[in-house]
Amino acid sequence: MKLGVSIYSLHAALHQKRMSVFEALEWLKEQGADHAEIVDLDFDMVNRPEFADQLREKAEQIGLELSNYCIGANFAGLNGEALQREIDRVKAHVDVANRLGVTRMRHDVASRPHGETGTAYFEQDFPQLVEACRQIADYAATYGIITSVENHGFYTQASERVKRLVLAVNRDNFRTTMDVGNFVCVDENPLIAVRNNIEAASMVHLKDFYIRPADRNPGQGWFKSLHGNYLRGAIVGQGDLPMYDIVRAVKAAGFDGYVSIEFEGMEDCLTGTKIAMDNARRIWDEV
Repeated sequence: MKLGVSIYSLHAALHQKRMSVFEALEWLKEQGADHAEIVDLDFDMVNRPEFADQLREKAEQIGLELSNYCIGANFAGLNGEALQREIDRVKAHVDVANRLGVTRMRHDVASRPHGETGTAYFEQDFPQLVEACRQIADYAATYGIITSVENHGFYTQASERVKRLVLAVNRDNFRTTMDVGNFVCVDENPLIAVRNNIEAASMVHLKDFYIRPADRNPGQGWFKSLHGNYLRGAIVGQGDLPMYDIVRAVKAAGFDGYVSIEFEGMEDCLTGTKIAMDNARRIWDEV
């Protein structure tokens, strides 16, 4: 297992200009990270390819592997020229991933408002989601890059929808970046969901949440799941997810690749990320 961190975890420090992304990579290396995921945080590397080169060179200089490149995308409700434009935009980011030297790239596939997340809309959108993911995976294959969908965005977030998409795309280099925490955003049992998706995972994100019932508003700092429960980001190992059981299920499936911390709690991001890394490594060793 290679334990690393998505730089999304350090978004607050980057946004507040407490550190640059280059300093963030140095900090992660100092904390013992084996790898880092690069997230498209308005770096605009499609139009600034030299910035991707600089990130790759910095990581090589300090001996920190770059594992994955993550971007947003939305193919839902599109067809014709609009769909092709979005596919071509994502392909341009595949070029960025190649410049970064990563072997994996996660792109989102679909998002709709909460009222349009049901099965009827998903069935309507499904053919173009499959077509888009196939085109992008085929393009990425020329670079030797594995593309993936994350269980993300309240729409393609449930484990069965993720699995169905991966199977329908039917490309060896299209899999899922499986976030163990995100399943609770659609009120799915995270342990069962992990067991359902782990075989298709190219990467694993460890994320934790505090969870409270819909009729017990805990106040500021929380957001609602698809069906109204309250959620708040937690340090991995300190929230309400059965993290020991989840990690045990990941290991039992034989997964031994890239594992990334995603921290989005209310604590200071450097403190939260460091504790999450320590907890994740300890839990992995203990189970």
